[in-house]
Amino acid sequence: MNSLVRIFKSLCAVAFFAACSDYLTPVESTPKPTEFEYNRWLLQRTYLFEDELDDLPETGDSAQQLYRALKDPYTRYVEPTKSEAAQTAINTSMVPGDVGMTYIINDNATYPLFVYRVYPNGPAGKAGVPRYANIRTVNGIELSGPTAYATYMGVLDTSATVNLTMVLDSSVLEFSLTKETVYAPTIFVDTLYGTIFITINGFKKNTADFEKGTYGELRSYLDSTQNIKEPRVLDLRGNPGGHVDQCVPMADLFVATGTLSSRTWRAFDPDGKPIYMNKKVDAKKGDPGENGKFIILADNHSASCAEIFAAAVTENVDIPLAGTTTYGKGIGQTNWNTAAGGLAIITNLEFLTPKGNSYHHKGLVPDYDCGGTSATSCVVEAIEKHFGTSSAKSAPKKAAAGEEVHPVGRNASPFDIGGAILQETDL
Repeated sequence: MNSLVRIFKSLCAVAFFAACSDYLTPVESTPKPTEFEYNRWLLQRTYLFEDELDDLPETGDSAQQLYRALKDPYTRYVEPTKSEAAQTAINTSMVPGDVGMTYIINDNATYPLFVYRVYPNGPAGKAGVPRYANIRTVNGIELSGPTAYATYMGVLDTSATVNLTMVLDSSVLEFSLTKETVYAPTIFVDTLYGTIFITINGFKKNTADFEKGTYGELRSYLDSTQNIKEPRVLDLRGNPGGHVDQCVPMADLFVATGTLSSRTWRAFDPDGKPIYMNKKVDAKKGDPGENGKFIILADNHSASCAEIFAAAVTENVDIPLAGTTTYGKGIGQTNWNTAAGGLAIITNLEFLTPKGNSYHHKGLVPDYDCGGTSATSCVVEAIEKHFGTSSAKSAPKKAAAGEEVHPVGRNASPFDIGGAILQETDL
């Protein structure tokens, strides 16, 4: 019998005798499992790819030895000293010590650093910093040439107050911003070619809407724009995934009836015996997105929960998929807070589309292929073909200058495939 089960039984025995007798015979002490033993027990009962479990070492000094023995790149162990930061990154859009902006670098400009987005509730948003302003100096230091961004970030990292000189439309603007903890939005709305683009960056539990997360941001937008009749774009490009309890309810906002998603996962019963569980989630009608016209835009960096969302919507209603074939991550993880304070992130779920199709290692194939062209203009043309109408007078064949941007900054981290996170579990 493994050490963790012994602990459970010992605790039960203590509780029983304490309730029935004033005189106890001491229960034999059960040794506390090591972090290695704890993680090995979890992996044996939850890891999806059972054929790899024989590769787990039976003894060891480090939990990392176990995870290195497995092939799945998403199953990983976070050391106790880093587990809190990892959970914050997974669950929230929190950015500590920031001014609330992301940036664009234009290598052809003398001063290459521009403001890309401004978070309304951050210091920059409250100060009125305008989008697309050109940042010229930070705390008196000129931001020119190829080192401008690195210089800017160095000052931002080490200064509590940031003084910025910017230029927009020949006007010189001065701002003094005091850093604070910012909860970044995960939903952004832009108009390109006369078409509304609703960008969904991820699926987080706590965002600018701290209570309802990304779902709350999208719901609020849809509630306030129910009178819009023109087709809109749900932009999932570069979306690495996130929490299932966010992306599935978000899909439900557009679907009145039908199965949104189905999943199978490996878990264990109260006696510690491994079991398989299944669940289907069905749509509920009456949500604000059900009567609108939408098209989903995705690319090969749209993964995991982004694919759950896209499949749930496109297989149930007349909302097509445009772009390129998605990443193809049809598996998900459960997070476990371990005995020593570490974080075990274990792949134990497999997801299917509403029609029962697997997309793992395959991706979702778009109805309108935008490979080899500007995705933005391509999706506007797809709207015209699919709906027979567009809010744009015409869709240009080439993207407008500066339209296809790649933002940089601490709030726009390099692409990293996230997980479809089912739950967080303390054991």
